[in-house]
Amino acid sequence: MDDVLTHDKIYECMTCGHEWDRTDIPDEDAPEERVVKDAYGNVLEKGDVVQMIKDIKMKGSSDVLKSGTKSKPISLQDGDHEISCRMNGIAINLKAQFVKKVQS
Repeated sequence: MDDVLTHDKIYECMTCGHEWDRTDIPDEDAPEERVVKDAYGNVLEKGDVVQMIKDIKMKGSSDVLKSGTKSKPISLQDGDHEISCRMNGIAINLKAQFVKKVQS
């Protein structure tokens, strides 16, 4: 809409005079928080420890991350591989669908 007046606490439509609170409209510039879930639907957060649920061969090497391998505390990141962590002394990025959250 182009015919909206912006006041301190309200918006006002110049056409019909309707007023509404500025807090009723979400800020379009505010980034949406991404929710990352493990293979079982548990929400993952920075600092959680995860465990592999499937053997995965690491590309470009002969190493395999075995099922049951636990990580050091994780970090979350944008992109296809949502998890950044260390497993078996190797820094890796993982997809959340291949891990489960370890309950502490």
